[in-house]
Amino acid sequence: MRRTLLALALSLAAASVAAHDDQHRDIDRVNGGVTAEAGQTYGDLSTVNGGVSIEAGAIVDEAETVNGGITIADNAQLGSATTVNGGIHAGQHIVVKNDVETVNGGIRISFLSQVGGDVSTVNGGITIQQTEVNGRLNTVNGDITVGAKSHVRGGILVEKPNHGWNWSGKPRIPRIVIGPDAVVDGELRFEHEVELFVHTSAKVGTVTGATAKPYTDTLPARADGR
Repeated sequence: MRRTLLALALSLAAASVAAHDDQHRDIDRVNGGVTAEAGQTYGDLSTVNGGVSIEAGAIVDEAETVNGGITIADNAQLGSATTVNGGIHAGQHIVVKNDVETVNGGIRISFLSQVGGDVSTVNGGITIQQTEVNGRLNTVNGDITVGAKSHVRGGILVEKPNHGWNWSGKPRIPRIVIGPDAVVDGELRFEHEVELFVHTSAKVGTVTGATAKPYTDTLPARADGR
């Protein structure tokens, strides 16, 4: 994931300002946001310094930015969504064929959506709500919430930080919550300390590196007080 995002940052930063409409309707910019209008079809949307907005029902091959967030409205379809410094927020009934990934930012995907690949971030949380993910949920320092009736087929990975927890202060312990009637297939692997809560109605695969704590209605306070 990190090699892919680095390649994105370098390629977009080296690009010149360009915007054109052809049969693929690609838009490529250095400065400024990019918008896919509601109900329209596009190829690749990319910018270096700006956000990407995909309006309701739009169809996009790829959405990419370096310094900016990506917002995806209800019923949109896209091949992938990738940013370096920004969050990704998706509405309901959206379809992403491949990956959803960021480095510094959170990811939220709302109800009745589908992701064909992985959902990944380094410094940020992941929340999915009644969503199907064919790949894996992957973070380093963020919380993960697998909402009620969601299905993750590729497991969960919380990676060990490359340079320790942080540069100062008490480490933050990620909280991983598997909600009611949710299913996580594959391995749930944790390479550093986490709090793992699994609802009594949820189903999960093999857990490595953590102890699952069952819950029913209310989650306890965070162990690290944050």
